[in-house]
Amino acid sequence: MDVAVIGAGRVGTAIAVLLRNAGHRIAAVAGRKDTAGRAAEHLAGVPVLGPAAAAHEGELVLLGVPDDSIARIAAELVREGALAKGQWVAHLSGAMGLDALAAVRPTGARPLAIHPLQTFPDVESAIGRIPGCAIAVTADDEEGSALGEGIARDLGAEPFRLADEARPLYHAAAVFASNYVVASIGLARELLSLAGVPDPVAALMPLVLATVENAGRLGPERALTGPAVRGDAGTVERNLLALSRAAPDAVPAYVAMARVALDLGTRAGRLPGDSRALVEEVLSRWT
Repeated sequence: MDVAVIGAGRVGTAIAVLLRNAGHRIAAVAGRKDTAGRAAEHLAGVPVLGPAAAAHEGELVLLGVPDDSIARIAAELVREGALAKGQWVAHLSGAMGLDALAAVRPTGARPLAIHPLQTFPDVESAIGRIPGCAIAVTADDEEGSALGEGIARDLGAEPFRLADEARPLYHAAAVFASNYVVASIGLARELLSLAGVPDPVAALMPLVLATVENAGRLGPERALTGPAVRGDAGTVERNLLALSRAAPDAVPAYVAMARVALDLGTRAGRLPGDSRALVEEVLSRWT
């Protein structure tokens, strides 16, 4: 299949590399000022064109642009006559649905949404991490779903079908699992630094990695540890007092996540006796 990538950033470039390795022809790429350099490094011989010219070249047009730009870019391609009946136009957003590509439908082009459930700080890591990751595929019909699943398998990934209306919820889950984990590590680093711990990130990493490994091996319910799931109201109180003195902005986050931990522990049947009520009583004083 001839593939054009518009928005050849980290993910778009990596997908192009992997699809080319799988036997697809990368017909053209388009993007901002850094695109030419990435193409020269990773996609030697692939022309770097404007968006409309690139789209003309692809049976499959992949939009690797920011979420809020998808609908605008799709509409621009339509206005410039860059799309035709029989082409597929796919975006790579996790949160956006097929409506973001509504503008392409009158041309006879068909929309598709493909999202790798992984994090990619650079092209090299994306090339290494896409194979083996899960990829969400959303399409209008069986033909589109089959195409999306085939693309995912060509990338070495594991496809699953995702209902269009479920994509924002799916992406919110990904935000918790990735972005907010990093945010939590950032906050923990700050607190350890305030406590006088040298090289806080290095100190944290064994704990973080073991926690993630336990969650994957045992499941979140069995992997959960800490004062909330133990019903240790006194420790929760001491934590919150310490935060209120050293880092008061962290108190709401601690309270919110303690309640999430209580819910998880309760569902797992792990909170002893009336322990939840004791912890809830402490948390209520800090709300």
